[in-house]
Amino acid sequence: MKKAYTKYIAALLLFGSNGLVAEQISLGSYEIVFVRTLTGTAFLLGMFLLAKYRFSFFQNKKHCLFLLLSGAAMGASWMFLYEAYQQIGVSMASLVYYCGPVIVMICSPLVFREALTWPKLTGFCCVLLGIFLVNGSMIQNKGSSWGLICGGMSALMYAVMVICNKKAVSVTGLENSLIQLASAFLTVAVFTGMKQGTALRMETNDWVPVLVLGIINTGIGCWFYFSSIGSLPVQTVAVLGYLEPLSAVILSVLILKEQMSGRQILGALLILGGAVFGEVFFRGKEKYLYASQRISEK
Repeated sequence: MKKAYTKYIAALLLFGSNGLVAEQISLGSYEIVFVRTLTGTAFLLGMFLLAKYRFSFFQNKKHCLFLLLSGAAMGASWMFLYEAYQQIGVSMASLVYYCGPVIVMICSPLVFREALTWPKLTGFCCVLLGIFLVNGSMIQNKGSSWGLICGGMSALMYAVMVICNKKAVSVTGLENSLIQLASAFLTVAVFTGMKQGTALRMETNDWVPVLVLGIINTGIGCWFYFSSIGSLPVQTVAVLGYLEPLSAVILSVLILKEQMSGRQILGALLILGGAVFGEVFFRGKEKYLYASQRISEK
């Protein structure tokens, strides 16, 4: 469990730096998504072949279908998100996109029969409030309805991605990440090809950030992410998932020298505090109940 937590948090931190890396690439938004999924898939496939693993995802057709759907949802989510970036700006798009974990948490009692505990709900409310404080002051009132629709669809596709991936319980580790990312790449490739073709005009300065975004942020990030969420409760994935936008804000302050207001600092503390409270309190209660049960048995 500790290993799963470590890998999941590392993946969130990598994803949080995506915007910083993407800023160094001169390609359009759909082209960036196309390149990152292509590079990430090639990297994971190379690792899979070097490790001499064998594909087994097709042995359980039901789980295979869930995994392919999860990958397609991830690709669609990224495309909707990048379109929302262009229409209504990064802050507003991110705010709408991170309603995805809310959808996951609402669905978890019905889909996975996970009880909603009060520490989880309290921590989650703190996280949501923190998100609004961090991004709320940057939201402009000029957003287009199409941009808001794209942001909402990106959140919905995020929820579908997490739920479907959790359903594919027989496909784990590197194979899970590879099939997931490959399915996302095919989805993006078909859409991009139909919309504008797949011809890319990359500048010399684009190669380094493209490789970083594709190999490290996408390839390794997706490997850590999808090999860990299967071992974590759905609500944990939803609550801790907000560390991604928090890390994006902190990195922008440290690297891009962007200023944070007192309101945004308070919001960042609420995100971190809410995520930690929801997890630490819940785990502490679990350990207490387990210890009490062992004592009563003795």
